[in-house]
Amino acid sequence: MTANPPLNYGERLGAAFDRFGHLCVGIDPHPWLLDRWGLADTADGAREFGLRVVEAVWNRAGIVKPQVAFFERYGSAGYLGLERVLAEARSAGLFVIADAKRGDVGSTVEAYAQAWLTRGSPLESDAMTISAFQGVGSLAAPFALAMAADKGLFVLAATSNPEAAALQRARVGEGSSAGSTVAGAIMAEIREWNAVRPDERFGSAGVVLGATLDLASFGVDTEEEERGAILPVLAPGFGHQGASVSETRRIYGTLSPGVIVSESRGLLGAGPEGIEDAVARRAEEVEAQRGR
Repeated sequence: MTANPPLNYGERLGAAFDRFGHLCVGIDPHPWLLDRWGLADTADGAREFGLRVVEAVWNRAGIVKPQVAFFERYGSAGYLGLERVLAEARSAGLFVIADAKRGDVGSTVEAYAQAWLTRGSPLESDAMTISAFQGVGSLAAPFALAMAADKGLFVLAATSNPEAAALQRARVGEGSSAGSTVAGAIMAEIREWNAVRPDERFGSAGVVLGATLDLASFGVDTEEEERGAILPVLAPGFGHQGASVSETRRIYGTLSPGVIVSESRGLLGAGPEGIEDAVARRAEEVEAQRGR
C-alpha cells in the first residue's frame, strides 16, 4: 500500500474526494468492538484493530479518523500503537484526521498542533480536530502551523452531543460577532481564515458540524454561497447516531461540497469479516446520494 499524494492540503483532500468520495471511516477501538473483533482490550489490541481498519479502508474509501482517546487510555503503549496506525494510514495514501479535540492558549495550543501537524512527527496527520472554547483567535498559532505545513484544522462549531446546544446556540454579547450564535461566530471567523488563500480548492481551516442537528437553530447558514476556497466540514452523526446519508444535501445545503461523511460504529460493528464490504457499500451509497 503505497501512494504519493499531492503536497498541498486542499489538493490532498480533493484527491481523496475525487477518487473515493466523501466517506470518512472512524477508527474507534471501543472495548466492545475489540471483543467483537476477537482482540484484547489492551494497547496491542487497539493497535491491531487500527491496522486492520486501515487495511479494510484502503482502496475503498479515502479518509480515516482515529479517535485519539481510545488509544490514549492505554498510556504510552497506546500512543505507540497509534503512531503505527497513523504511519500505516498515511503510507497507504489515506487522508488522516486525528480526532484529538485539543485546545488551549499561547505556546500550549501551539505545542498540541506541533504534535499532530508537524511533518515527521511520530503523530503526524493531515488534519486535527481542535476546540475554540478560548476563542477562535486562540488558535492563531495552530492555524499558522497548518498553513506552513500544508495541514488542516477542524474547529468544533456545532457538535452533535445534546449538552453542547445551550453553549453553542448562545449569542455573542460583544465584539465584531455580537448578536451571532457562538457556532455562527466560529463559522464566520473560519471563513475569514480561509480567505487568506482564496485560490485553494479547499481551505486549511474547517469546522465540525453534527449531522443530527438543526443547523439553523445553531445560527449556521447552509444557504450562504461559498466564495473562494470550499469550507471543509467534518460531519459526525451518520450511521449509529441516526443521520442518513440520503439527507446530506438537505442538512448541509451549500456546504455539501466540503462535507466529510464520518461514520464509525455503524461500519466497525460489521466485524473483521464484514468491514471491507461495509465500507465499500457505504462509500458507494454516500456518492450515489451526492448525485455522482
